[in-house]
Amino acid sequence: MDQRTLIEQEQNIDLKKLFFMLWNHWYLFVISIGIALGCAFLFSKFANPIYKVTTSLLIEEEKGIDPQNIIGFGLISDHKNLENEICILKSNSLIKRTLMNLDFSVSYFYQNNFIQKELDYDSPIIVEFDKNHPQLIQTKFKIEILSDTQYKLSVKGQNKKSYLFSKHQFVKNHNSFEHSGIYNFGEYISNSLYKLKISLNKNANLETKQTNDLYFVFNDLNSLLGKYRNVSIEPLNRNSSVVSISLKGENAHKSVTFLNQLTQEYIDKGLERKNEVATRTIEFITHELEGISDSLIVTENSLQNYRADNHIMNVDFQSQQVFEYIKDLENEKAILLVKSKYYKNLKDYLQKRTSSDDIVVPSSLGIDEPLLNILVSKLINLFEDRNDLLFSVTESNPMVTSIDNQIQRTKKALIENINNVSKTSTIAINDINGRIAELEKQITNLPKNQRELISIERKFKLNDATYTFLLQKLSEAKITKASNHPDNEVIDHASLSNYSQIFPKIKLNYMIAFIIALIIPTAYIFVKDFFNGKIVSREEVENLTKLPIIGNILHNKKDTNLVIFNGLNSPIAESFRSLRTNIQFLVTGKEKHIVLVTSDIPKSGKTFVSMNLASVFSQYNKKTLLLGFDLRSPKIYQDFKLQNDRGLSTYYLKKHSIDEIIQSSSFSSNLDVITAGVQPPNPAELIASPATKVLFDELSQKYDYIIVDTPPLGLVTDSFLLMKYTDANLFVVRQNHTKKRFLMATLNDIESKHLSGISILINDIKPEQNSYYYNYDYQAEYALG
Repeated sequence: MDQRTLIEQEQNIDLKKLFFMLWNHWYLFVISIGIALGCAFLFSKFANPIYKVTTSLLIEEEKGIDPQNIIGFGLISDHKNLENEICILKSNSLIKRTLMNLDFSVSYFYQNNFIQKELDYDSPIIVEFDKNHPQLIQTKFKIEILSDTQYKLSVKGQNKKSYLFSKHQFVKNHNSFEHSGIYNFGEYISNSLYKLKISLNKNANLETKQTNDLYFVFNDLNSLLGKYRNVSIEPLNRNSSVVSISLKGENAHKSVTFLNQLTQEYIDKGLERKNEVATRTIEFITHELEGISDSLIVTENSLQNYRADNHIMNVDFQSQQVFEYIKDLENEKAILLVKSKYYKNLKDYLQKRTSSDDIVVPSSLGIDEPLLNILVSKLINLFEDRNDLLFSVTESNPMVTSIDNQIQRTKKALIENINNVSKTSTIAINDINGRIAELEKQITNLPKNQRELISIERKFKLNDATYTFLLQKLSEAKITKASNHPDNEVIDHASLSNYSQIFPKIKLNYMIAFIIALIIPTAYIFVKDFFNGKIVSREEVENLTKLPIIGNILHNKKDTNLVIFNGLNSPIAESFRSLRTNIQFLVTGKEKHIVLVTSDIPKSGKTFVSMNLASVFSQYNKKTLLLGFDLRSPKIYQDFKLQNDRGLSTYYLKKHSIDEIIQSSSFSSNLDVITAGVQPPNPAELIASPATKVLFDELSQKYDYIIVDTPPLGLVTDSFLLMKYTDANLFVVRQNHTKKRFLMATLNDIESKHLSGISILINDIKPEQNSYYYNYDYQAEYALG
């Protein structure tokens, strides 16, 4: 058999040993599993369930075809960033806006024993309250329904606050209070702490709700924000702009309502932002039209009056050509003047204002300056982000300070860009003025009345071109506002048909409980085994010494120590017969045997082994002697019911001869016993005397087998002194009693003395607790017997 096969066999044996070590403590696993599954059952039954509700939303990252683009008019070039939109969806401002449009100010609960559940549409009561009156928040208002017309209200607490819902602010602290009373459904209750009216829900089952402990709680906006702000938003995949929005809560109906309202508010807010840009543009153009309208009326009246007074309607053909050239230039100039005025207004606004309420996007006036449009859009977004933050933090917050710094940098860049485009616009206007001046020189050669007519018409056409341009832009802005539609779309609305319970997960709880129920006793067994300083298995003995193990003795379940004579066919009797056979193999070649039995510490069972070993040898029809050499603690005489007034001690003291100290056993005619006798003061000196050799020489002539019971050699030297007269020496190790540390010290002492003929005998093995040990070791010994 090769080394690999041996290693595999060792590993297999270790696995079997591990299995039986755990199997021996099966009751611990049964108890642990029962307790764990019971706890899992109670937890699953009494824990408040948590539900997960989900909705999906499509966020358009780029705008598609728009009517304002078809007519060559773009209000804003909007390239959304998905991460920014997710931040907006999770922002405090949007969540607060959502909560302010929902009726979550009152929460209803019932508690039955350990179960507490939040009610919603199934609440047996409905609370109405005055939002202009302070209300106690985060305080239990307990309700006891007395009948279909009356109820009892009780409320008490300490260190609670009053909250004004109309202004969403705290107004007062209350150190201690307690109120109670019986009221009619539908009547208002008013005091300094609250003002409310409670009605009975007609759809509620009064009989089932009367037994429950009902109460309701007022919720301020900040506490609701803390509860609903943990919205989870994740893109469905990397290549799409569809996001999944989920919310976990104890009330699935409220979660569904909140998510649907949140997505609607987000869509409405996006549409409002688009409409706000168009509205600002319309307001700006309308204001400019009001100014140019007066000038247009004046010039139009002047033109009509001049023509009527001078009886001239049109200029000649040559003058008409010059006039048309000038008119085209005046139209270009009118557009440039409108742009220049916008640049001036925007610059003045940036230097004086600290919000984006009146900013008009340049592209809405046909100003095609990419950098200017980008900077204005960025500035508007920064102001909106700042306003969103101020819903939940103060202006001293580092995030607000960071946005303020970005606003200042953007304003500075805008002003520099406005100065540059203004210079460009001024150069263009001056160029047009120069070209107009060249054409005006040709007009000086015309008759006076025609020159005057052209001058008046020029003023009229300039105002008319400006007015027409603004009217066109006003019409485009109105079309844009009317055609605005949300960029985003709800793909799947949240509903009660697709929510899932995520806590407690009953199957998972039972699985975890079962695993823990296995881990705890397993860990206990291993820790116990690790810190156990006593011999448990044969393998531990083999690891401590090279001495051979001659046999195993089973645990004695009988009331007597003489098990051989009280159960010839019992397993423990068979273990002694197996030991007898092994001893015979050990001392092959000798007809008579002297066997010494000892141990390292008391109570290892050496006397028990000595008595039964002598008994089993006596069944061979051989003369057997049990010699009690434990002079310090004699016990043999008790089990054999003999006298101890004479024995080895009186032999050494020469009070009795050898024949006089030998006593016959009443259990077997082949078994004699020599007890220790009265305890002498110097046992070691007596054993070391020549009388011991005489004793063994004479006894060897009379008996075939002599079993010598000796004191523990870990404590005294008596056993070492007797080993020179013996043929075999049995060192008894008792399972779950012999300590490894003492055993190792004793075995080291034996090895240092170079003693031979010593074998280990393992005693007191309990098969039901050591199945592996018994099945694979004892049965081998049993087969030898």
